[in-house]
Amino acid sequence: MPPSHPGKILKDMYMEPLNLTIGEASANLGVTRKTLSMLLNERQGISAEMALRLSKALGTTPELWMNMQSDFDLWNAAPRVALAKIKCFRREKVE
Repeated sequence: MPPSHPGKILKDMYMEPLNLTIGEASANLGVTRKTLSMLLNERQGISAEMALRLSKALGTTPELWMNMQSDFDLWNAAPRVALAKIKCFRREKVE
């Protein structure tokens, strides 16, 4: 099952239950309405700076947000990368 975009989680688990508007949340986070809107609409990912801001505002950890973004990115990148053609590097034994 594919992981959810962090913006969807932010919207569904925090913004909506707390009845936060994009204007209120963006002002508190110190970002533009456009930046937050792009995240919530899954057009932009979580940056390290945004992870720090969200962790402070929501009582979470920045690692939570970064891990969600990493999981999402890896899941979506895997089908586009031709791993079968890549060989493992091996070190020669030194005597």
